[in-house]
Amino acid sequence: MKFEVYCDESMPDLFTTKKPASRYLMIGSLWLPNSYRNKIKNDIRSLREKHNTWGEIKWSKVSPSRLPFYLDLIDMFLSYNLELRFRCIAVDHAQINMSLHDNDSELGFYKFYYQMLHHWIYDFNEYRIFCDIKTNRDPERLKVLKRCLKYANLSSTIKDIQSLPSKQVVLIQLCDLLLGAANSRMNNTLKEGSAKNELVRHLQKMLGVKNLAPTPKSEEKFNIFKIRLNGGW
Repeated sequence: MKFEVYCDESMPDLFTTKKPASRYLMIGSLWLPNSYRNKIKNDIRSLREKHNTWGEIKWSKVSPSRLPFYLDLIDMFLSYNLELRFRCIAVDHAQINMSLHDNDSELGFYKFYYQMLHHWIYDFNEYRIFCDIKTNRDPERLKVLKRCLKYANLSSTIKDIQSLPSKQVVLIQLCDLLLGAANSRMNNTLKEGSAKNELVRHLQKMLGVKNLAPTPKSEEKFNIFKIRLNGGW
């Protein structure tokens, strides 16, 4: 089968600051068969028309006035069952040893990008991966990421990895929303009574979980991978 993956990140500055405001760097991904792309985009457009809500979909834009629209987006995501899946990686800033990444924060960032993607790439499928556009010091980062994924998954095809502006790609925007929800729980930023808190509580209820928290590897719909950088099992 042919799949598409839409990616976004949250708190990337945790690699470069000595006094981080949050604990976890988060990188997220939205996975779907490419045959579903247009249907999902049409569903999102229908929700925009229903709620008369336009502009970029973003976690930061969740507000009381827009909450009904965002609740419907969550329900739409859930309605696709395993045809539309979300996975993110949570990297604990306190556990990062930059010497293992040649003291190169950008290199470290893309190593975790690799970890987030690699474990959901299965044999005999084809993948196209779209990342939110990001200015890199080394312009070859995505080419190297593609090459590493290709060599690690010889029975699958990594057709392409490219960066696109999220303002033009609604599925990257949907990834941003879901990542924001996961990030808000992992970094404990939700405020009681806020629209974002209500949105997350709704997502948790519909997923049948008490809290958005690290999940087992086997979780296929909403997977939060908390990588252990200090060993253990």
